[in-house]
Amino acid sequence: MKRITGNTIGENIRNLRMQNELKQYILADRLHMCRQTISAYERGVTLPDIYSLIDIADYFNITLDELTGRTGKK
Repeated sequence: MKRITGNTIGENIRNLRMQNELKQYILADRLHMCRQTISAYERGVTLPDIYSLIDIADYFNITLDELTGRTGKK
């Protein structure tokens, strides 16, 4: 199975944000987070907790597997 890293999750958050033409501060406001938190996720400095992952996935209408880059392949 592919190892899930903070960088994978952060890259996915950034890609989703950019695809939806959102600035970090706008996404942060909509998720009730600080802009710096979104930045830290995107840079792989810190990982979102499970509640934040769910909020982000719900906001973009994707699964947690899609957000984390989990493929299920061994």
